[in-house]
Amino acid sequence: MIDFSIIFAGFGGQGILSAGKMAAEAALYEGKEVSWFPSYGPEMRGGTANCSVVISDSAIGSPVVNDADVVICLNQPSMEKFEQQLKPGGLLIIDSSLISIKPTRTDIKFIPMKASDIASELGKMMFAPISMVGCLSTATGCFSRDSFEKSLYQILPERKHGMIPANMTAFDKGAEYAK
Repeated sequence: MIDFSIIFAGFGGQGILSAGKMAAEAALYEGKEVSWFPSYGPEMRGGTANCSVVISDSAIGSPVVNDADVVICLNQPSMEKFEQQLKPGGLLIIDSSLISIKPTRTDIKFIPMKASDIASELGKMMFAPISMVGCLSTATGCFSRDSFEKSLYQILPERKHGMIPANMTAFDKGAEYAK
């Protein structure tokens, strides 16, 4: 039985696949079963990229997500494509720094956040999806801040552990949007 499913989507090079992997790793720290299923176009940077993350208390039969609980979009084409894959009552989180349209559905929750502006303020665009993961964590409770921080030590190479405080600042700034 699938308990919670998330689609992360954007352009290749925005860090969307890494953000999904970090969210999946954070859920693992909480003893959950997790799948992370990446998908990207042949162009890699600049092409489409998305990943599905499934978090469950029991074994996961398939990593494919058709009806997501949450969709996180870093660009307008992704929003246009994946908004329809949200369950009624699901949550759509968008980078309103880059997406100017509003959702077409009225049966979903919607959090527009200035993720790219947060990243620009922190000096690295890779912080945009991290801030959106902070929003996800706070809005849904699918994993804790502490578990996310632990996941960074697991995923990032040791030479990049010095960036973890800045990652956590981005996470916290994103969490503010969910409050």
